[in-house]
Amino acid sequence: MHALTLGLVAGLAVAMPLGPVGVLLLREALVAGRRRAVAAALGVATVDAAYAVLAVLVGTRLSAVVESHANLLEVVSGLVLATVGIVGLVQWWRSRGTPVTADESVLRSSRTYLRFVGLTAVNPLTLLVFATVATGAVAGLADGRPGTGAAAAFVVGVAVASAAWQLLLVLAGGIVGARLDERLRSWVSPIGSLLVIGLATWVLVG
Repeated sequence: MHALTLGLVAGLAVAMPLGPVGVLLLREALVAGRRRAVAAALGVATVDAAYAVLAVLVGTRLSAVVESHANLLEVVSGLVLATVGIVGLVQWWRSRGTPVTADESVLRSSRTYLRFVGLTAVNPLTLLVFATVATGAVAGLADGRPGTGAAAAFVVGVAVASAAWQLLLVLAGGIVGARLDERLRSWVSPIGSLLVIGLATWVLVG
């Protein structure tokens, strides 16, 4: 139970700050439909769970490695996020004037899930935060050497907490998106992309 609680706390600590991936997640919820938004949320939670497994297996060594390469990771993170934002703006520009409609198809949802797995995995900021929070929590489990049961409980806690928060975020976004008219919905995508570019700039110059 202690390990599960630590996992829940660590999962919420990583998931709750609204970073670039959170902005993209909200954008998906506002314009893409409930099914695709849920798929995106589960994609983010999948990577959080994978990082939890890594934290359990590697322990505090993960934190040490990440901290020693923090500057490089921040530069890579800024460049990746800037690229994502610019690509989003280009796609919006090319499709401007096209009515914004939610696509609830299973194929689209699967692609959205994989896209958010990729976005979260290649975002070094996620790893930076996770290395600090999760490895610190793992260090509190049996002096950093948790048994199989405790390790599994910790990972489950992280996965449940992350999934619950991401789903709450997209469901709230979906409710707001359903109240927006077509004109306002058409501006969600570029505004989200500009926010991501702004966050990328902050990471690079901060």
